[in-house]
Amino acid sequence: MESLNPKYEALFTPWKIGNVEIKNRIVLCPMGGTSLFGWMEHTGNHFDKEAAKFFIEKANNNVGLIIPGIAPIKSTFMGQWLYKNKKMFAELKEFMKEIHKTGAKLFIQITAGMGRSWAIPTPLVMLHNMPVVRDLIKPIINIPYQSASPSPLPSRWSDKVTTRAMKEKEILEIIDAFAKTAELCKWADVDGVEVHAVHEGYLLDQFTLEYTNKRTDKWGGSFENRYRFPVEIVKAIKERCGKDYPVSLRYSVTSKVKDFCVGAVPGEEFTEIGRNMEESERAAKYLQDAGYDMLNADNGTYDSWYWAHPPMYMPLNCNLEDVSHIKKFVDIPVVCAGRMEPETGAKAISEGKIDAMGVARQFLADAEWITKLIENRTEDIRPCICCHNACFNMSHYKGVANAQSIYDASHIARCALDPRVMQSDKYKIEPAKRVKRIAVIGGGIGGMEAALLCSKRGHRVTLYEKSDKLGGVFIAAAAPSYKEKDKMLIAWYEREMAKHPEIEIKLNTEIKDITTLDADEIIVATGAKARKLPVKGYDKGIEAVDFLLKKKEIKGENAVVIGGGLTGCEIAYELYLDGKKPVIVEMQNDLIVAKGVCLANSSYLRDFFNANKVPVHLETRLTEILDDGVTVTNAKGESFKIDADSVILSCGYIPDPVAKKKGNVHIIGDASSVGNLRTVIWGAWDVCMKL
Repeated sequence: MESLNPKYEALFTPWKIGNVEIKNRIVLCPMGGTSLFGWMEHTGNHFDKEAAKFFIEKANNNVGLIIPGIAPIKSTFMGQWLYKNKKMFAELKEFMKEIHKTGAKLFIQITAGMGRSWAIPTPLVMLHNMPVVRDLIKPIINIPYQSASPSPLPSRWSDKVTTRAMKEKEILEIIDAFAKTAELCKWADVDGVEVHAVHEGYLLDQFTLEYTNKRTDKWGGSFENRYRFPVEIVKAIKERCGKDYPVSLRYSVTSKVKDFCVGAVPGEEFTEIGRNMEESERAAKYLQDAGYDMLNADNGTYDSWYWAHPPMYMPLNCNLEDVSHIKKFVDIPVVCAGRMEPETGAKAISEGKIDAMGVARQFLADAEWITKLIENRTEDIRPCICCHNACFNMSHYKGVANAQSIYDASHIARCALDPRVMQSDKYKIEPAKRVKRIAVIGGGIGGMEAALLCSKRGHRVTLYEKSDKLGGVFIAAAAPSYKEKDKMLIAWYEREMAKHPEIEIKLNTEIKDITTLDADEIIVATGAKARKLPVKGYDKGIEAVDFLLKKKEIKGENAVVIGGGLTGCEIAYELYLDGKKPVIVEMQNDLIVAKGVCLANSSYLRDFFNANKVPVHLETRLTEILDDGVTVTNAKGESFKIDADSVILSCGYIPDPVAKKKGNVHIIGDASSVGNLRTVIWGAWDVCMKL
């Protein structure tokens, strides 16, 4: 075992929040769905044993400070106040003994609410606008309460929902509940609490921002009035718990918002309608003086969600410049989150620019990443690829508020790359009752995942891949310049496969007839093939995969991308970054009309194309590909030509299994149903756990 690389040493020095010493500078930032008081998978507050198991695992792997996901001060279902469940805090007290044995510290994050940012599921939109039904279900879920805001505001998620203004009585109840809950946390030996949040456009943030707070009472108007709500909360906590009990604040340095539902992408010149840097300099000091002991900081709101939940398109360490600037105006510790890289984080800490590095979803992708960093085994770290396919997959597009399933809404903070995360009872590796010979056809991500899992269970595995390398279509998906983490994931899989020499890998071996295989079970992971449109001149276009793999080069600088789904938009984005002039043609009424693609990811691409004036033709279909462009027809029936040097086809995919599901033949991944990395990997586990 090698020792820690010196470039990371600053991460492993102690620091203090108030009087609480933290052993290192790595903070496990809160992720919705990891609350120790449950999320939505139960009807009310409870001590969540699955979350407890999750955090003990991280504590045993050298994290310094743990901040679990938001605990609504009043539960989403049944409307129960946190502080009224004393049994839950007694269980928390026992759990804290286990956390402290590891040397880690833990703060509980409590939220006042979501306001207009509440990701209202599409079915509830209808109920929201039916007062009689809405009132009938209030005891179960009080929809107007969940989305209550400082003022009547447009919902971030549905153009059919206008939120109501909170009453002062409700504000005062929340302040009192924060103090009572914090007191119980202190009794349970929790090291501190975090107030959620003057951050990300949640309820408290909406009170502080001029564009969302139009109140004329003492909770709106002036700077002091707008910040009164979070100030009164910390004062109430300190009054009840003592001035030495640490209170952190989740804080967005700047909002990066141009208008309701329109964010500003990196590098864009714009007029800030939320919190600009000048106000933030004043606000950070004001909040510190009110009693906050730490700022857990990044940028953005739900209108510019990609700053707080950066997809792969956002720069690494995207919030560091703004967060390090705000540290100059306070004396309390400042944590920075947002695609933070350990080397950059360590350097910023050593230079005094920040006090600690905040990391969230990398803990989902690899629970042991800090241990591997300490042991100088960074190549063994499975990277988070910022896909949000399982951890935060609230998808939104025109006409649909939040397409997330009810199951996913109640089970966020899972991981596309590892289904065991927060689902340890459902997904596990257990020795096979009978050792079998298993053939896996296809060496993409699904095939490799299946081969690894079956081998770990004790089966004898042979993997067949028709090309000369492993990775499948994900090699093409990882090709764009901004997909460095995807490339790292392929390399990680290759190394994992090499660690299992008992898996026989046969490259350059295409299986056309499964009856030739000597196997007890056959897993078909042959992926999908491109959908072809019955359009004149279609063969003149370049298939998306051929473009991404550079099998076919584009001509000139003007390119039309047919298909505005995720792949088409990513290709158009890459073309723009490469100095080309893309045009997108999409039959649907919006870009990226797909379940499972997080709004943080899709809104970045929509905002980027809008900010950079990339032409987008919605509700428009391809009618012919010409030598010098395409002809298309829009929803009005109008046909017109778009000049182009090249045409790239991203018209979707259809499953391409080499055999049918029957008996001992199992179809997984895109060969079964075209999806994403989550459906591929989880589907492999669903099949392979039972073999």
